[in-house]
Amino acid sequence: MKNILVVGLGKVGSLVGILLNKRFSVTGFDQRQPAQKLPFPVILGDVSDEATLTKTLDAFDGVVSCLPYNLNLPIAKAAYELGVHYFDLTEDVPTTTAIREMAATAQSVMAPQCGLAPGLIGIAGADLAKRFTKLRDIELRVGALPRYPNGLLGYSFTWSPAGVINEYLNDCEVIANGVQKMVPALDGIEVINIEGQEFEAFSTSGGLGTMCETYAGQVDTLNYKTIRYPGHAKLMRFLLYELILKEKRALVEQILTEAKPPVQEDVVYVYAVVEGWNGTELAREEFYRAYHPRQIDGQHWRAISWTTAGSVAAVVELVADGLLPQKGFIKQEEIPFDAFLETRNGQAFRKELIITEA
Repeated sequence: MKNILVVGLGKVGSLVGILLNKRFSVTGFDQRQPAQKLPFPVILGDVSDEATLTKTLDAFDGVVSCLPYNLNLPIAKAAYELGVHYFDLTEDVPTTTAIREMAATAQSVMAPQCGLAPGLIGIAGADLAKRFTKLRDIELRVGALPRYPNGLLGYSFTWSPAGVINEYLNDCEVIANGVQKMVPALDGIEVINIEGQEFEAFSTSGGLGTMCETYAGQVDTLNYKTIRYPGHAKLMRFLLYELILKEKRALVEQILTEAKPPVQEDVVYVYAVVEGWNGTELAREEFYRAYHPRQIDGQHWRAISWTTAGSVAAVVELVADGLLPQKGFIKQEEIPFDAFLETRNGQAFRKELIITEA
């Protein structure tokens, strides 16, 4: 895998291209010219034009889609038909299900869900789970937040508002009392204390990826929750359900985008807890990191941008190095965390920040 097409050059896609360009030959693809100057060529085109998309993609070995979840399937389909390795950042369950069906007969890698959640959090959680002879609970938490919040929501849309709304509305897959089931988003609110700061966490859709299937029959509890400042879930429930705006996603997206623009100083919390037995001894293992903005090639990048971009870039590296299967569907929880952390881009997720620049 040498030539990679990055589709969608927004907040995350531009950085995915920058990171991959340090090793691969990268080309971008977007409807319009990116606002910033990028160190790789950009093809202007419309992903809804299937003929143009297929013709363009045929010249590449891999494609990374950084588009909103609802635009991924045409790219995945073209990659499948051409035998091109496919990666994306989606949290959307129906999109992933459709890609997985294609992957059953694919001659290339089909790897959706390569962001933070699903993605990094599942890789970290599965690594903890391997340390036990018998599992009891796997609880995964991720929050992408403004470092200095204001207002009642205590939030800023540093990534796709459409993706956030999708997570807040779709039901969530969990394992509870040993049974695989669906629960409503914005429910199951709990209090979390991180280094003296109080947060809330609640169920949101898609964060587990395929983990419920993988750990069915092995755990009593498996769930994913999103971390927010206290009171956020109550206000979102008011907006979506009491004001009955859940059927007007475009309107909600417009309101929230205008009300809560992105901030430069953000923080990403990644927290995984696994409990189980080693022989007869009950034990608990934890993974916790707080990631902050970074300077990359002299430019400031938000924590949500570089963690998301770095995660998918690390998975691309693992496929290129032959450390992951070379065709079919890749589950995030099957990705070895040690190997992930050894990649050029995975190094940034270590406790001690180690970055090898070009």
